[in-house]
Amino acid sequence: MKFNKEKYIAYLSLAGIGFYLVLRFVVPLPQAYIQWPLWIVLSVGGIPLVWDLSIKLFRREFGSDLLAGISIVTSIVMGEYLAGSFVVLMLSGGVTLENSAVRRASSVLEALAKRLPNIAHRKNPLGITDIAIDQIQINDLLVIFPHEICPVDGVVVEGGGSMDESYLTGEPFVVSKTLGSFVLSGAINKDTSIGIRANKLPIDSRYAKIMRVMRAAEEKRPRLRRLADQLGAFYTPVAVLGAVIAAIAGNDPLRFLSVLVVATPCPLLIAIPVAIIGSISLSARRGIVIRNPSLLEQIDQCRTMILDKTGTLTCGKPDLTDAQYFNNFTRHDALQYASSLERYSRHPLAGAIMEAATRAGLTFVEVTQISEMPGHGLSGMIGGQKVVITNRNNLLDQGQKELAEQLPCVEGLECVVLINGTLAAHFQFHDEPRQEGKSFIDHLNPRHNFKRVMIVSGDRESEVRYLARKVGIEIIHAGESPEDKIHIVQRETKLAKTIFLGDGINDAPALTAATVGIAFGQNSDITAEAAGAVILESSLSKVDELMHISRRMRRIALQSAVGGMILSAMGMIVAALGYLPPVAGAITQEIIDILAVLNALRAALPPKDLTDFSENKSSNN
Repeated sequence: MKFNKEKYIAYLSLAGIGFYLVLRFVVPLPQAYIQWPLWIVLSVGGIPLVWDLSIKLFRREFGSDLLAGISIVTSIVMGEYLAGSFVVLMLSGGVTLENSAVRRASSVLEALAKRLPNIAHRKNPLGITDIAIDQIQINDLLVIFPHEICPVDGVVVEGGGSMDESYLTGEPFVVSKTLGSFVLSGAINKDTSIGIRANKLPIDSRYAKIMRVMRAAEEKRPRLRRLADQLGAFYTPVAVLGAVIAAIAGNDPLRFLSVLVVATPCPLLIAIPVAIIGSISLSARRGIVIRNPSLLEQIDQCRTMILDKTGTLTCGKPDLTDAQYFNNFTRHDALQYASSLERYSRHPLAGAIMEAATRAGLTFVEVTQISEMPGHGLSGMIGGQKVVITNRNNLLDQGQKELAEQLPCVEGLECVVLINGTLAAHFQFHDEPRQEGKSFIDHLNPRHNFKRVMIVSGDRESEVRYLARKVGIEIIHAGESPEDKIHIVQRETKLAKTIFLGDGINDAPALTAATVGIAFGQNSDITAEAAGAVILESSLSKVDELMHISRRMRRIALQSAVGGMILSAMGMIVAALGYLPPVAGAITQEIIDILAVLNALRAALPPKDLTDFSENKSSNN
């Protein structure tokens, strides 16, 4: 583990200041004895920080912390040991919080790695042997026990059951498995043992690919320039230059100290963190968990909103909304056969068909010879009849134009049921948008200045286009894998700061790659770790609240920082003219700090309104 000296300096500073206050007010002692805790803080904690800041000065990196370093030295020269110790605490504490945010982002990879099992159960003629994951070879026969995580991509060759593959698809469906079914690494087995044959090495499986793109996103994540650094970049050299000019013009070195004491950037070092902490508290009370505080400084500057579809713009549950039956096939036969076959599919529409059959009081029947080949759909034998579930495009690709022409023209998701090669049914599905979807999208540009809004989804294009039309989004990317999503987000982030809003583990790489990642719900620890903020209540109105909290935080922080800097500048002028000695300058600066902090505390107070769009406006309008 990397040694975090700033954390221990922060602890030392806090303890030293507390001990000093006890010696001064609780156990009164002579001045010489009272000061020694502060001397320890300044020598043990202040010297390393000043050394690091000196290196920054050599590199011509002028931030607000650099002026704080100069203030530490100045306070020692002036004998203002308490003020210097507070600056040491502020500097070390700020660095510690920032390092913590970086480690939290890196913990996403750790969470992904820990999720995958360390061993696999390989079956051979002599029995079952436990082996390390990296020893799995293609064509190995593996046994996955109940409630274990699948270690590698493969095909079911023994037994049957069901698996939860929602980490990859983003769909909240448990997928039935039978002989010939594909299984994906990272899927959670349910209640029965399943034998699979590995068709990929672990390093080539889907889960490993997600880990690789996640690691690449983490390594390429740009360092965000904090608000205090932006303001300090010009404030620091101006303050130092003003102090030098005052000392030279007045032929009085004491004026240099006076100006620097008044210029100490406490409004930058204290008021901005206070505003951030207050906003984090307000967010928590609104059901929004802020995991990366720098997010609050960035949201209001984002100009591109990228949204996942399922579970984000929609509630994540497609429904069978319309059905037509052909060639004398009844609803009973077509829906019963289709639902029985869909039990063995991982397609997101399978759950909708099975729910429709259950609502109709139909029972599932036995299916054999199940096959799901790309371009051919899902097929199986039921009672001696071949049942195929496919779609319009597959029919056209297979030269069955006459069958395709019998189908109604519809928007959104659809599937076709064939029984013995004859058209039996056409099902239409919709994953309807959230009620507030359209009004939320419509207000992003006029209220929050978003220039581009797009959907990036793994779903098929017809359904994504249907949803996009309903909510008023023009730019879509459909059928995208987690790897594709991250490339799209990285490309957009190069053009403008981005917000990515998603809800599944498959969204984790994209959440990391965006300027700001916002996750819905707590269905996945990995998604929550990858995101800068987690919306506990899956609601677009909460996203709007977060954007308003961010804008309000930035406004209050700027008021506190810039207002404090203006007052400090006025004090610097008075000190430069020789009318404000160092002790009076220190008192003046303390008053300025108090005013700045009091203003920053307003960020924790809830305003009257935190949304500016109508949630009740139907997205179907």
